[in-house]
Amino acid sequence: MSAPPPPPDEAVPMPGAVAVIGNDKVLAAAQHIVKSLATSKNAADDMIRILSGFDHRLSTITSDLFPSPSPSHSHSQSQSPSRSPSDPDTDADPSSLAAFDAAEQLIHLWDTTPEALVFEAPEDDAAHYLAAVDAAVDHLAAGGPAAASGRAGVAVQLAMARLEDELRHLMLRHAVPLDASGLYCSLRRLSLESMDDLDASSEFDPATPHSGGPDTARSASISVNPFDDHLFDLVRPDAVDELRAIADRMSRAGYASELVQVYCGIRRDLLDECLSVLGVERLSIDEVQRVEWRHLNDKMKKWVHGVKTVVRSLLTGERRLCDQVLAVSDELRDECFVESTKVCIMQILNFGDAVAVCPRSPEKVSRILDMYEALAEVIPELKELFFGTPGDDVIYDLEGVLGRLGDAVKGNLLEFGKVLQQESSKRPMMAGEIHPITRYVMNYLRLLVVYSDTLDHLLDDDAAGDTNASHGDEDEEYLQSLTPLGRRLVKLMSYLEANLEEKSKLYEDGALQCIFSMNNTLYIVQKVKDSELGRILGDQWTRRRRGKIRQNSKSYLRISWTKVLSYLKDDGHSGGSGNSLGNSTSRIKEKFKNFNFSFDETYRTQTLWKVPDPQLREELKISISENVIPAYRAFVGRYGSLVDNGRSSGKYIKYTAEDLENQLSDLFEGSLGSANHSRRR
Repeated sequence: MSAPPPPPDEAVPMPGAVAVIGNDKVLAAAQHIVKSLATSKNAADDMIRILSGFDHRLSTITSDLFPSPSPSHSHSQSQSPSRSPSDPDTDADPSSLAAFDAAEQLIHLWDTTPEALVFEAPEDDAAHYLAAVDAAVDHLAAGGPAAASGRAGVAVQLAMARLEDELRHLMLRHAVPLDASGLYCSLRRLSLESMDDLDASSEFDPATPHSGGPDTARSASISVNPFDDHLFDLVRPDAVDELRAIADRMSRAGYASELVQVYCGIRRDLLDECLSVLGVERLSIDEVQRVEWRHLNDKMKKWVHGVKTVVRSLLTGERRLCDQVLAVSDELRDECFVESTKVCIMQILNFGDAVAVCPRSPEKVSRILDMYEALAEVIPELKELFFGTPGDDVIYDLEGVLGRLGDAVKGNLLEFGKVLQQESSKRPMMAGEIHPITRYVMNYLRLLVVYSDTLDHLLDDDAAGDTNASHGDEDEEYLQSLTPLGRRLVKLMSYLEANLEEKSKLYEDGALQCIFSMNNTLYIVQKVKDSELGRILGDQWTRRRRGKIRQNSKSYLRISWTKVLSYLKDDGHSGGSGNSLGNSTSRIKEKFKNFNFSFDETYRTQTLWKVPDPQLREELKISISENVIPAYRAFVGRYGSLVDNGRSSGKYIKYTAEDLENQLSDLFEGSLGSANHSRRR
């Protein structure tokens, strides 16, 4: 970001450098000044002595500029002052006037080479020039005769113009180039070191100001920053003293507004460049609202990283730089910090505002929560940076955007509830498996609990809420025991459960309705149990849903297997003889035929149904077996001999009890069962 140095063939001349082109100009100018102003050899010698006091190389100006005077002439000249008795400067302190004269001449000397830079000159040129500026400023401040004051004013004006240029050049030349990877690495380092870790360290003493900061109590609150050791140096450290020296002179001379203009302009542009490096774009509300969600999501993520990086790496470093360079005045450094960073802060806030007023959409909630938490996290640090009246407006704007992001979160959650209530897809899941809306909602709610602390804060006493205050069949005492987020989660899941209840009615088969309900309820319970949802909702909520699964299981067995088992009931057919026995045998055969047909039909249908959870699937198979196998074994044992003999063997008794168990093992796999397990007797 700093301006590159001029190439060798464009090297600017430096006063005092004999081998450099500019040396001739400065030397010639000095000779001209001595010749013009000195009226005697003694005066010339005095002038040369004064100039060489600022720079010994000017002592090379020889007194041969003047012919050697005769003794009498020399004596008469030595008794005469260099100014006439009418010169208003004659009443001033001679030593002070001599110092000012020398300072004035040096300032004018440098003004003859505007392309040269004092702070790039060799040896002690910068120190000599600053001393000359101090002498001119002091002389001007002291007042005195009009002529002297007028000369001092001109000298100070020339000096300030040069210092302004020098300040601009130094700030650009010595600004530290930053890149996104370096900034993010700095942020990651910061995130690994908590305040608690640093407070426990013997090396960190909150009562001790940072060694690089000013000595005032107000600045100590800024410089005592646990992240100071990790700050970027926004300007190379070896230039800070020079910048501070320039700022001190400009402020003392009454050129604070010019100082602010140059300093803030350069720092503002450099911070703007850093935002671009971080990917934080300058977008209007209309532009943000036109961005597709996929791209907006990416921009929101960059914003979250950018906010933390800007505050903890850039603004904290910017505050330190202001404190170091502008130590001459608390008011000046506060003003410069606010002015330098205002555009950067506003660009960040404008994007946050634009996102806050975007159309509501459930998928935006987690990303907006990221933005809310990032801003809430850095606001306390920003309050420390923007302390005092100049920063009040900045903090007010920050808190305003934070509030609007919070409102956006609540608004999008309300929108999510409406979507759940209004979603009315009419296409049932053919195998009764878990519905996509169940997966989506539960994954969505599991994501929300990551932000539980923030959402508890935002939803606390949220009177607006949903207009429909339904929480399913939960009792009021249970609801009052939950956190604000817990109550909202119960409400959202009650919307999901009601939606699933309506979807189960799309199945004509009552048994499949039960399978669908069991699958989806169990999925919900598992997602709750395996996440922070379980902690938030508590055991009572989970027990109720497990109870619903048991009820559905009983309903499934009743609806699906009652008819099959009805053919195995003992109606007292074993007694009697003759026609009575024949009729009984016929009825037994009919029962076996009906059982076989009903079982086969149920088998073919329910092997296509799907129960994804292996434990639930196994429990259902066991329940079916416990109801069907003993009844079938007893019925075959009692009546098998009546129908299974001779040529009709295996015609009516199609399955053994083992065959049925093998058949039942194929149920709920979501595909056609294995090859026929039956074996002829």
